Amino acid sequence: MAASTHTVTNQVSPLVGYDVFSADRALTEGVERHSASALLDETRAELTALGRAAGSAEAQEWGALANENPPKLRTHDRYGNRIDEVDFHPAWHQLLGRSVGAGLTDAWGRPGGHLRRAAGFFVWTQVEAGNGCPVSMTHAAVPALRTEPALAAEWEPRLTSHRYEPGLRPAAEKAGVLFGMGMTEKQGGSDVRANTTRAVPLDAAGEYLLTGHKWFCSAPMCDGFLVLAQAPGGLTCFLVPRVLADSTRNVFRIQRLKDKLGNRSNASAEVEFDGTWARRVGEEGRGVRTIIEMVAATRLDCVLGSAALMRQSVAQAVHHATYRSAFGGELIDKPLMRNVLADLALESEAATTLALRLASAYDTVQNGGDGADRERAFLRLAVPAAKYWVTKRCTPVAAEALECLGGNGYVEESGMPRLLRESPLNSIWEGSGNVQALDVLRALQREPEALNAVLQELGEARGADHRLDGAIKGLLTELADLSGIEARARRLVERLALVLQGSLLVRWAPPEVADAFCASRLGGDWGTAFGTLPHTLGLAAVVDRARPVV
Repeated sequence: MAASTHTVTNQVSPLVGYDVFSADRALTEGVERHSASALLDETRAELTALGRAAGSAEAQEWGALANENPPKLRTHDRYGNRIDEVDFHPAWHQLLGRSVGAGLTDAWGRPGGHLRRAAGFFVWTQVEAGNGCPVSMTHAAVPALRTEPALAAEWEPRLTSHRYEPGLRPAAEKAGVLFGMGMTEKQGGSDVRANTTRAVPLDAAGEYLLTGHKWFCSAPMCDGFLVLAQAPGGLTCFLVPRVLADSTRNVFRIQRLKDKLGNRSNASAEVEFDGTWARRVGEEGRGVRTIIEMVAATRLDCVLGSAALMRQSVAQAVHHATYRSAFGGELIDKPLMRNVLADLALESEAATTLALRLASAYDTVQNGGDGADRERAFLRLAVPAAKYWVTKRCTPVAAEALECLGGNGYVEESGMPRLLRESPLNSIWEGSGNVQALDVLRALQREPEALNAVLQELGEARGADHRLDGAIKGLLTELADLSGIEARARRLVERLALVLQGSLLVRWAPPEVADAFCASRLGGDWGTAFGTLPHTLGLAAVVDRARPVV
């Protein structure tokens, strides 16, 4: 018999047993807005199935187990043979199997593939973010490989397969494969042109032997990797298979796995190449240009991943406030808590709306025809700007949402600490904030059509809100003065991203959402912490829109 002092009351039940996709109005409306009408029913059905799986107790348990039992490195077998294998908890394979099975590596060859895949990536990341790393790189490897048609013909069907087959075997024997990436080295980091890994050509055309190291090699259990190395003609992109066609292991020595702040379910490694066989991808000396499309695609996934973490953080906070009583009523009805939740919801919806707009642009580019050139130019500037801003907003959102749960949010069982630990990753991965800001400057200086495309996008909303109009004018003033531009780069990119988010919300979000965003983010009626929105706004409607319906 339980002691009377241990009666449990006023504790909120877990957010479980719901459809992560259908419960997210910003997401569902974005999918409807950007989908071709002929594809909408099919897209809704597949995302609803994935959303129900994501909201299930089983999937949430997989996420917890995969992080509580991180991967382990086995460099040698019992006999002393070098094997360089990484062992994972079964929950990791369940998560990754569902990701691949849901088509999250298959965007490039099916109608509406980028939007459908982006929405699915957004949904499944809310279960567990670590498995998104190999999924993202596998998806993003396709455009890089297409620079070599023979390689693309060989590898693309496996990369886009809906079959997950773990284990190290020759790729030809597998129905589906995963790809990783190795770009950064100890001495250079983001400055990949400082790489020292050497590539020596063999007699056979396009074949090389690599010698060197990679300081960060993502997902070392994958079947193949795109890496950069110095060939006789300069920095070049290469494909490194883990297992060769004759079933022997390629030289791929995993020195150690990184002990990371978050993303603990996923393996990140330091690796050494020593006579490692590789195939050239693209021309010698054009490695950065070859791999840049892969980088752009993974940067979009950084935006999607951060937007997903924000959405899950907000969903947890709103759910808790809906069912938790304090000071004579539900927390969600308290004006100050409502202000905090509405502020967080604005950040989440703005990130979601921008991420889906970028994904839809990829589909237009993929389809070709009218609008493709404009969308390609739009992506060139909008992707690094969004990557800079959305990923930076993720950590404060996760921290504030955790605080909404009070002490319960600080406890591991709530899942909020895992969201918080994960939140800085996307700001660092694929180029940290300064790298993104400098890339925006590079696009502005070298590709004027990119700015023209963004200004056309902003023009779609001009005149709809005076605060947005003022912010656009301020941005143009910033762009007109190039003095000290590098030192001002972060300020400029922040303004660009906020104006772009505001223009999208003014066009597509409910009036109360657009009004609150423009008043605070663009109009300056905002404090320096969440929960400082003007009290006269329709905050109850903003919070209700963000509420996940269980």
